[in-house]
Amino acid sequence: MSVAARLQTLGIELPPLAVPAAAYVPFVQTGNLVFISGHIAKQDGKPWIGQLGTTMGTEEGQQAARAVAVDLLGTLQAATGDLERIARIVKVVSLVNSAPTYTEHHLVTNGCSELLVSVFGPDVGSHARSAFGVAQLPMGTCVEIELVVELKP
Repeated sequence: MSVAARLQTLGIELPPLAVPAAAYVPFVQTGNLVFISGHIAKQDGKPWIGQLGTTMGTEEGQQAARAVAVDLLGTLQAATGDLERIARIVKVVSLVNSAPTYTEHHLVTNGCSELLVSVFGPDVGSHARSAFGVAQLPMGTCVEIELVVELKP
């Protein structure tokens, strides 16, 4: 099944390329690698504000991470012109705005990781990953995620 067909089956419509909120570019390609800048969680088009372990729980954090993944896919579409060009999702780096005692950053990040595997399949979508708890994120958002992707030659 094609990536487009999987997205349609999942009911996902990719957003357009977002304008960066600071002094950076949304993506950089070097060789066969594309580095996608960190994307913050959004809900109804606005920053998804919250802190895991205080104002929100793991399940809501997973939903936020999934929403970030959809935005990342939109940027990846703009960067590549065709998601079928993706050879591999190489690395996911996830930052979770969390209380000092919160320990389920990895479960929050599953919201992103599981969507990537659903969209690209296990051979292309499975990836290396880091999930960090941080004291705060831009605009008070709950999750920020970046990607490294390999393109087909």
